Amino acid sequence: MAPSLRGTVLASLLLLSVPLAHAHPLHTDCKPPKLVRRQTVSTGEGSAPSGPTSSTESAGYSCDASTCKLPDCLCASTSPPGGLSPTDVPQFVTFTSDDAMQSYTLEVLNYFFADRKNPNGCPVKTTFFNSLTYNNFSMITDFYVAGNEVADHTMTHVGAPNASEINGNLAALNAFSGIPLADLAGFRAPMLNFTADTLTTLHESDFLYDSSATAATPADAAGTDAFWPYTLDNGLSNNCLDVENVCQGKLKLPGLWEIPMYATFAGDNAADIHLMDPWLDSANVSDVVEWMKSSFLTHYNGNRQPFGIYSHPIHLAVGYPGVTDPNETRDAIKGFLDWLQTHDNVWFVTNQMMLDWIRNPVTNANIASSSALTCEVPDVPTTTKICNGIEVNELGLLDQCPFIDFPWTTCYGCPTVPPTPDNPVPPQNTSIGGVRHRLPTNCSTPFFDPIANTCLCDSSSCAFTDTTRPIGNYSSGTGTDGSSSAVPSATSIPRQASAADKRLVVQVGLSVALGVAAVLIAKWA
Repeated sequence: MAPSLRGTVLASLLLLSVPLAHAHPLHTDCKPPKLVRRQTVSTGEGSAPSGPTSSTESAGYSCDASTCKLPDCLCASTSPPGGLSPTDVPQFVTFTSDDAMQSYTLEVLNYFFADRKNPNGCPVKTTFFNSLTYNNFSMITDFYVAGNEVADHTMTHVGAPNASEINGNLAALNAFSGIPLADLAGFRAPMLNFTADTLTTLHESDFLYDSSATAATPADAAGTDAFWPYTLDNGLSNNCLDVENVCQGKLKLPGLWEIPMYATFAGDNAADIHLMDPWLDSANVSDVVEWMKSSFLTHYNGNRQPFGIYSHPIHLAVGYPGVTDPNETRDAIKGFLDWLQTHDNVWFVTNQMMLDWIRNPVTNANIASSSALTCEVPDVPTTTKICNGIEVNELGLLDQCPFIDFPWTTCYGCPTVPPTPDNPVPPQNTSIGGVRHRLPTNCSTPFFDPIANTCLCDSSSCAFTDTTRPIGNYSSGTGTDGSSSAVPSATSIPRQASAADKRLVVQVGLSVALGVAAVLIAKWA
């Protein structure tokens, strides 16, 4: 292409991105963002590394299996836990999602998993790493009550999160989505930019696991870093080439698990690495499916390390104005999920379910005895009117929190102002739906009535006690002190698509414009 035409095209693309960027509420000035490791690129957040991220020498890892024993300690190893043979253990598949839960992203997960079952007949479950910007709290409640896992992805998706970003997210999800602190057990760093300080904060805040590190060599390669999940009692053994002071035993965090993110590779090419949203890395989605199939088989036919599918479901959403629906990609991914289930002993699980099995591993022959893989449905009559994360029960009871930037709904009362890292649980605005009560520590989410402040559970089968976490005192109860002129009054309404769903179009448009520009720049450089 002629230089003059090239410049015209690039200038047009960049001009297209300017109004989109400034339409986003988080872009308040024209300062360029600081580039950090694995920054967002055209293929999405958490792009794959260009080569191995660890080595035996850089890891300097040492662990004594005779003293590091399950259930609370496990050495980094490519072999299954408990000394079990690979052919005797399940092949776990984890489908994880990052960022905000909205009607667009929830639809994606329902499209892939609504009718899918595990070998024992239980519905398939997934893990959602949740950030709060553009998040609809009541949908997170529904997702959790359906048996899925909600995990921490910081409040505002910053690249170097401090303790307030991490712990404030726990407090807000507990307060406005009614998720017990005990079940908010996992963390993934935005843009996968974790540090020794990040992991230390997780340990101090009693997280069960992190899942930000990368296994960037094939599972069947010599010296691979595709370890089964392991504890950090003896430090990290992944990302030793690009994260300082976490390997060689420099950072020991007893009891904190690391669930590596296992890369996908293009055929036998160990240098062609793909990580999050691999379907964005090629214009030919059938090629991507072949990458995923061949990579899966290195796990399944080898040591059965878990196989991960890591997504930003917003890239797979349909119905965005001005954005072509990715129907071909969605169909291809769905077909790949179908193909996975043609293999024996394949289980789609949450990260917590997988860790529950790892801490007490049993063979496939005895899998029915594993409580980690069972399923339970809350016994709440469909005629009971209670705002509890079950749609038939909560219809008409949700509060709408009509904030200008990202309105959302909740069972647990709208705050006077949106949550922030400095104020994750603002006082309640009781002019919206009256007083709502927060989830207590002695009642589980589907059985708690936040309007009547009562627990419907009266038997041992549904008894529950939450844990405490050393994350600071963020509780503001149901007080009404504090106000904001920006908070209009509203009444309780049935759940509906939030206006924030439509604002997410801005993010997609910006990503498309910058992504095309990046591809063209790379092509013409």
